[in-house]
Amino acid sequence: MNRLKEIDNFSEIFKSNIPLLDVRAPIEFKEGSFPHAYNYPIMSDSERHQIGICYKEHGQKSAIRLGHELVSGKTKEQRIDKWSKFVKKYPNGALFCLRGGLRSKISQEWIYEHFGVSYPRIKGGYKALRTFLLNEMESTSSKMNFLVIGGQTGCGKTILLNKFDNSLDLEGYANHRGSAFGNNVTPQPKQIDFENHLIVDLIKKEHYENLLIEDEGNNIGTIYIPEVIKAKAKESKIIILRASIEERIQISLKAYVIDMIKRFTDQDPINGADNFSNYWLGSLFKIKKRLGGARYNLLLDQLNIALKNHKENNELSGFFPLIESLLVDYYDPMYDFQISNKKQRVIYEGNFQEVTNFLKEFKS
Repeated sequence: MNRLKEIDNFSEIFKSNIPLLDVRAPIEFKEGSFPHAYNYPIMSDSERHQIGICYKEHGQKSAIRLGHELVSGKTKEQRIDKWSKFVKKYPNGALFCLRGGLRSKISQEWIYEHFGVSYPRIKGGYKALRTFLLNEMESTSSKMNFLVIGGQTGCGKTILLNKFDNSLDLEGYANHRGSAFGNNVTPQPKQIDFENHLIVDLIKKEHYENLLIEDEGNNIGTIYIPEVIKAKAKESKIIILRASIEERIQISLKAYVIDMIKRFTDQDPINGADNFSNYWLGSLFKIKKRLGGARYNLLLDQLNIALKNHKENNELSGFFPLIESLLVDYYDPMYDFQISNKKQRVIYEGNFQEVTNFLKEFKS
């Protein structure tokens, strides 16, 4: 039906934050989609499974016929109604299925038949968009310069990055702060969602001469940094952010205690305090082997005192010696070892204001 449009300007789709109607089944959406994509499926997981079996055993025509039987009547009306609301809210959007085939074509036809709206579909669907993004990550990152922000744990690297528009917040995309204590109250995204978010931001910022990223390891929690990004970072110049131990304790206290208490409480007002305690106890346990039994037990005693004081008196001072010990005795030696292998790439060191000024004036 030539009245039903296809679009293939993928770069513009992502640069302009075009709202995307993902009509794939929920299970497919959960495995990964794109920023500004919303899942209003044409088929449920169960329906998709039944149709898939029918396709394998009896062919496409039988599968299509079964699909129309399963998605009919009130079920069909409910799904079209959801699409109607989406189309009214996002008239400049587009829809897609896995490969730009039957599901998106049928969705297009039903929207047109019921509302007279020619809502465009993505040519090639999810597969084409995903392939485009992976190719763009390769080509765009090869043409750009990275500046890597390094520094000891708690020095404020993420705070610094977020002051600049020409930055890629890898930990933000990963929903994790990149350490044993880095979990958030919500789960990390799927690897594909992380990559898609990263690449879309990369495309949007390709006009910058330099892009700032934080000095990371191979992974951020359960998320692995793509090889092309990792390789580019390993050959890039490094700027070291310095901060006093007092500043680092305050930054860490806010990030890992104050902010986390609020997030856990906002998420679950009844069990928030217990969930916060479990977060700290579980995070400390993750590094038990590296700490060694004696040091772990000492820190565990400090932690239990801090948690008790917070629960009974809303007091946070018990976290100060605990955080200081973790920074100085655990994280700093690891950082010193890692940065010793990168010293030849360091071009500047300074405090927050000095580094900020340096980056504003930096020319590659």
